[in-house]
Amino acid sequence: MIISSSESIAGKKIVKHIGLVTGNTVRARHIGKDIIASLRNIVGGEVHEYTKLMAEAREQALDRMKLQAERMGGNCVINVRFSTAMVMQNVAEIVAYGTAVIIE
Repeated sequence: MIISSSESIAGKKIVKHIGLVTGNTVRARHIGKDIIASLRNIVGGEVHEYTKLMAEAREQALDRMKLQAERMGGNCVINVRFSTAMVMQNVAEIVAYGTAVIIE
């Protein structure tokens, strides 16, 4: 399945717009990772533990969005975007959304 943040796919023709598709995941931080991140925060630099957590969450949200598009009969998702929101303290939701289409 082709996933794109653009409105079209070069060299492909959109023959049908199916509709909005979404995929989300809600993730909580792990106390062990919080301790390591707190220590890293003292010396500065990237917090690798959270970078990995967010990357995994984005991939899971994308996978769920693609699955919904497939179930609706799409073979491509265009205009893909991400949104992140805090659900509660130390818990975040990541949503991937776009438009399912059929291309040829």
